[in-house]
Amino acid sequence: MGSFKLGKMTLKSLFGKPETILYPVEQKTPPPGLKGHVTNNVDACILCGICMKRCPCDAITVDKPARTWSINRFRCVQCGTCVRECPKQCLAMEPTYTPPATEKRSDVFEVPEHAKAAAAQS
Repeated sequence: MGSFKLGKMTLKSLFGKPETILYPVEQKTPPPGLKGHVTNNVDACILCGICMKRCPCDAITVDKPARTWSINRFRCVQCGTCVRECPKQCLAMEPTYTPPATEKRSDVFEVPEHAKAAAAQS
C-alpha cells in the first residue's frame, strides 16, 4: 500500500507542474498580511529621529548634519514600530518581498533641503 502512494507521488512530480519557482526571475504573489519592508518618503521626512529612537533593533540611523536617513535591512525585523511612531507618516511598510542582497549594507536616503523648508512652513 505504501509503495502505491510513493509511485503516485513520483508520477505526479514527473509529469505535473513544478512546486518551486525561479526566484529572481519569477516572484510569488505576496500573501495577505505580509509585512514586507520599510520605505521612506524622503520628501516628507523632517529627520526628527523618533524612528531611530523607537527601533528595537537599532536598524535605523538618522544623521541630521549630513541630511541622511539609512536603514540596515539585515537588522530590521519588520515590526512596524518606526511606521507607527513617525509624526509625518513618511514611513510605510510595503507589502512586497525585499530584493535579494549580495552584500551587507545599509540603504541610505538623502533628504532634500526643500523638505526642511516645507516642514518649517507647516
